[in-house]
Amino acid sequence: MESYKVAVVQAAPVFMDVKACVDKAIGLIERASKDGAKLVAFSECWFPGYPWWLWLSPAAHNIQYFQRYHENSIVVGDDNFKRLADAAKKYSIFLSVGASERDYGSLYIAQFLFDDQGELIQARRKLKATHMERTVFGDGDGSHFGVFDTDLGRIGQLCCWEHMQPLSKYAMFAMHEQVHIAAWPSFSCYPQAFSLGAELNNALSQVYAAEGQCYVLAPCGVVSQEMYDELVTTPEQAELISVGGGAAQIYAPDGSPMCDPLPQDKEGLLFAEIDLGAITVAKSFADPVGHYSRPDVTRLLLNRQVQNRVNNLPQATSNVESSIVESMDSQSFLNGFGPTENVNSSNEG
Repeated sequence: MESYKVAVVQAAPVFMDVKACVDKAIGLIERASKDGAKLVAFSECWFPGYPWWLWLSPAAHNIQYFQRYHENSIVVGDDNFKRLADAAKKYSIFLSVGASERDYGSLYIAQFLFDDQGELIQARRKLKATHMERTVFGDGDGSHFGVFDTDLGRIGQLCCWEHMQPLSKYAMFAMHEQVHIAAWPSFSCYPQAFSLGAELNNALSQVYAAEGQCYVLAPCGVVSQEMYDELVTTPEQAELISVGGGAAQIYAPDGSPMCDPLPQDKEGLLFAEIDLGAITVAKSFADPVGHYSRPDVTRLLLNRQVQNRVNNLPQATSNVESSIVESMDSQSFLNGFGPTENVNSSNEG
């Protein structure tokens, strides 16, 4: 499909209530579909809401939120996850969601991508949680970089300040991305910090579109009055966050904005008609992984191997084989690239 309509969500979650978040999301998914969108995207950690408290108080104070947030985070394959997949299928729409993912005892900033039949295309984790996020969330790995062939073109996803990582962006460009989802939480926290505001971070999405010659869908959350009332308990906290912060947008492959923005404290959907053929024109000017590159001067090393916490060694049949396996597998752990089988095959002969 060369031309079709897409939508991005600018809305507040039902804070730290994942079932209610899914209820609200299904209504937005239905509306996007009825208005003709083939793809709709939600913001970073919209399920069950971005944990703004981590920026407002010391970690010791925030322990009061941990259990509730943990229990309201999505587990891949759980009922809330399945309801989102079912909504994508019911309304025949591709769906990108940002979520706090629970994996037993740890949480991760995740993005899930479903096709219009409700099939999971990708479940990825933010490569590196940002600053105070690291008091709550773990890291992804190189296996969470992916661009996927779909009926809507080659689609990829990144979160928030992953768009400030030049090497991560180049890794995505090298996969020939056509439609990119850039998920943002909202821009109402720390008004004293320009780098956390809408102007700079929308510029990151815009530059991503121009650098990668791709469409960028940039959904953005909103801090609701209800969220503010729960989060802010002191005058000091009131200076650090405000209601609103929405700045959703969609960018064309030349970096141009495609939508009139919503007011920063209003909820709604933004729509745009995209034409994948326009990417060809943009690429004719600058393709950073093709004719406008110099791999003889600079190139990227990318490790997309899953980084398992435990690797089981192959069972040895003799003491001699056991020592060989131990030696080889120790080396594979040291170099960090690939399982033992790859090391063995590279050493053959």
